[in-house]
Amino acid sequence: MCQTERVTRVVGLTGGIGSGKSTVCRLLSALGAVVIDSDAIVHELQAPGTKLLAQIAESFGSEMIRPDGSLDRARLGQLVFGDDAARARLNALVHPVVSRETLRRLEAARAAGAALVVLDIPLLLEGRADRSSGAGRTASDSASEVIVVYAREEQQIERQLARDGSSREHATERVRAQLSIEEKRKLADYVIDNSGTPEDTERQVRELYAKLVRLR
Repeated sequence: MCQTERVTRVVGLTGGIGSGKSTVCRLLSALGAVVIDSDAIVHELQAPGTKLLAQIAESFGSEMIRPDGSLDRARLGQLVFGDDAARARLNALVHPVVSRETLRRLEAARAAGAALVVLDIPLLLEGRADRSSGAGRTASDSASEVIVVYAREEQQIERQLARDGSSREHATERVRAQLSIEEKRKLADYVIDNSGTPEDTERQVRELYAKLVRLR
């Protein structure tokens, strides 16, 4: 009797600052999904002594490195936030190596027979828009569908204020620097509405996980 090969379902997950992506990813992981966190990969690849960190220092100046050898993320963020050319230069350094590592982890998950892999990519939809204008393919193209974690803009701002003490002006600027959460919601294949209670979010995640695994 022929045994059916197990196929891994790969979905992308995104949202906005303060929408609750990390919460949804924790719930999906607890249910059995393999979550590949692009932000965590970036932090690993920019650790002290890495090639990428050296390239960032060479491109943006040694003052971007703290005395302990770590990247001064706040300082680099301030530099690239309002400078499109600097942000493009940083992305050209970071995105290719992060994409390669993401693909390596994805292939490992497939080889292990994972039922569901979730690619947690904060700027997934922005990146797809960039590629439509001629940029190359990245690891996010492996995702057949997109989950958007939704919260209203005012909730995004309030959550930042509570989390890191940002000024309202700065929190608003960060939210509006990304594609709007309402636009992301329109582009989603699935939406987890995280504007309500934690229990409601967990219920939605459980239902979506069951659906995604069933539909493989």
